[in-house]
Amino acid sequence: MKHGVWLLVGAAMTLAASSAGAQKPAEARGPDAAGPAVFSSSSSLSAKGQAMSAIRYPVTRRQDLVEEKFGVAVADPWRWLENDVRTDKEVEAWVEAQNAATARYLATLPGRDILKERMRALYSYDRYSVPRKAGSRYFYAHNSGLQNQSPLYVRDGLHGKERLLVDPNGFARDGATALAEWEPAPDGRHLVYAVQDGGSDWRTLHVLDVDSGRMLADRIRWVKFSGLSWDKDGRGFFYSRFPEPEEGAAFQSLNRDSRIWYHRLGTDQSADELVYATPRHPGWNHAAEVTDDGQWLVITSSEGTDPRYEITVIALGEDKRKPRTLVRGMDNEWRFVGSIGSQMWFLTDKGAPRARLVKLDAARPGRKPVEIVAERADTLAGASMIGSRIVLAYMRNAQSEAELIELDGKRAGDVPLPGLGTAAGFGGKAGDPETFFHFSGFTTPGTIYRFDTSTRALEVFAQPKLPFNPDDYVEEQLFYASKDGTKVPMFIVRKKALAMGRVAAPTLLYGYGGFNIALTPGFSPTRLAWLEQGGVLAIANLRGGGEFGKEWHEAGRRANKQNVFDDFIAAGEYLIDNGYTGKDQLAIEGRSNGGLLVGAVTNQRPDLFAAALPAVGVMDMLRFDQFTAGRYWVDDYGYPDREEDFHILRAYSPYHNIRDGVDYPAILVTTADTDDRVVPGHSFKYAAALQAAKIGGKPHLIRIETRAGHGSGKPTDKVIDEFADSYAFIARWTGLAIRPIGPGKRD
Repeated sequence: MKHGVWLLVGAAMTLAASSAGAQKPAEARGPDAAGPAVFSSSSSLSAKGQAMSAIRYPVTRRQDLVEEKFGVAVADPWRWLENDVRTDKEVEAWVEAQNAATARYLATLPGRDILKERMRALYSYDRYSVPRKAGSRYFYAHNSGLQNQSPLYVRDGLHGKERLLVDPNGFARDGATALAEWEPAPDGRHLVYAVQDGGSDWRTLHVLDVDSGRMLADRIRWVKFSGLSWDKDGRGFFYSRFPEPEEGAAFQSLNRDSRIWYHRLGTDQSADELVYATPRHPGWNHAAEVTDDGQWLVITSSEGTDPRYEITVIALGEDKRKPRTLVRGMDNEWRFVGSIGSQMWFLTDKGAPRARLVKLDAARPGRKPVEIVAERADTLAGASMIGSRIVLAYMRNAQSEAELIELDGKRAGDVPLPGLGTAAGFGGKAGDPETFFHFSGFTTPGTIYRFDTSTRALEVFAQPKLPFNPDDYVEEQLFYASKDGTKVPMFIVRKKALAMGRVAAPTLLYGYGGFNIALTPGFSPTRLAWLEQGGVLAIANLRGGGEFGKEWHEAGRRANKQNVFDDFIAAGEYLIDNGYTGKDQLAIEGRSNGGLLVGAVTNQRPDLFAAALPAVGVMDMLRFDQFTAGRYWVDDYGYPDREEDFHILRAYSPYHNIRDGVDYPAILVTTADTDDRVVPGHSFKYAAALQAAKIGGKPHLIRIETRAGHGSGKPTDKVIDEFADSYAFIARWTGLAIRPIGPGKRD
């Protein structure tokens, strides 16, 4: 089964709704300290008239480490903090000491417990994943509200009784072991699923007999960044993995030598068949998908994060599985949509920056693609073959639109979306007209819809009951001018009373701006808790993202990266100049690449922001490619070992550009000890540099989650803990007064 058109993808999916929180650590001190160091200002501090004592930070050992690169002396005094916290006792002690100092401060924040309880209430609603159909069965995840992980269920028939298949809440006592990817066999008799421990990107695969619920003995280890795709008969599945890392290096080693394997049910992993590898290109990554008719294996190869792929096909019915290169060279995006026999439909940006739909013949590689749907003004974000038609998902100004076409490209009508927001899903297969999609908005929790592509009939599959009134809020989209005059879209959400009274209020500005990822409307209980208190939420669709196709992405990557920071700074200035917020009322937040964004703009315009939340950020732009998945990011950032790129990266790297003698906003850095995507050393070094610099009297703290990763798989209670802490922190420094909101009250 194709998983379909997902308009919310990648790192932007984390946002505020799917990130982790922390358990409160025990008191500890740094390894070199006879006592904690005094924070740079010894006088009492104040914010919005509330006094507080000077913060005392733990001592961080400083190395005398300076390296010359391309004629530039680069100091790296806290490089030892790159070491793995699981194996380095000094780093472990530093983490404990920092967490203890942060916990002491957070415990003083007014409204923190109120936010936490309200977030729990707002999370307490039924959440469903988009169902996947296999045979006559329907598989989906369903969280009753406050479960740490979402259990997997199955129905026999659309209206059959819900039956529990896998409950990940029993995997670990702390709730930090998650059910990750899963895929039913075509006949629905077996299910392969991945287990993710502590938020790591590493996976272990298991297989379940769906009839009995019995787990088979099959185990596949050291899987990462892999799709799961069954053969036609359900006798086995294809997956990709890296070689087993050296002992002790699992969380920091570079990911190289991806290979496609086939596992036959009932056999040991050692007997798995190697299907495809590129030993001459160990940096390439490979993902495999079996066509709906089982005739072909489609292998998509990539080298970095840019959507530039080489496509290889293997005829599965032949005695010898000989790879054939269908699209050679990683120059463009080629996203498999579906097939009929050897005819294959692809979404591509070749000759079309906002993408088009084309057809290729797998039996005749090398022929020019046949255009089915030409490029349009709106961005073609995805396509999926369902039944005898194709669903096209377009993005217009960062919002979803969808339509149906025949296989030859002739228009068959619109997909009746329920309003303005984000549609995600549309999985299915050729020959079966049934599909499902998830629809949500900023104040609209996700509803699952069932859609028939032959009749265009739409019905609700699952819809949550709301503990708040969406009508109390107003959403608007506007365009503002960036530094160079480029018009950038921004969503703004706030209470109607604020909008009607034109009242300036504490505002949270969120951004990402990278990797061709679009920020589209989506529901977050943690953000709603901020809005309920009278805060404003702003989402800026910065260059570098995927909102307007390839050109928008190109305008915010590599040598153009400063455009992203200029766009974000201009968004903050617009919010202040136009009365949405006041000068001392603006907080900023970003995660992953967005954490880099927050760190960079805080260095460039510390006067503009009252508070900052850089989360799981890429903070050392001169060494990001030395760890785990960091080597992929050169597509967006450039190569630190190339002189031209080095000077660009050095100019905005958050770790290297903290400015002594300038007052900085209050900063709460957040990361996790098992993040093997953006290793926590980025945030550790950045926080150490902040605390050592003379940047004013506001707090500059770090909150380090234990047994949590980059974003996926984090338990609900950790999400709530982190965002209660984070939003109480920015409320304190933007002047947002937190007040109780009763259970079930529609405020």
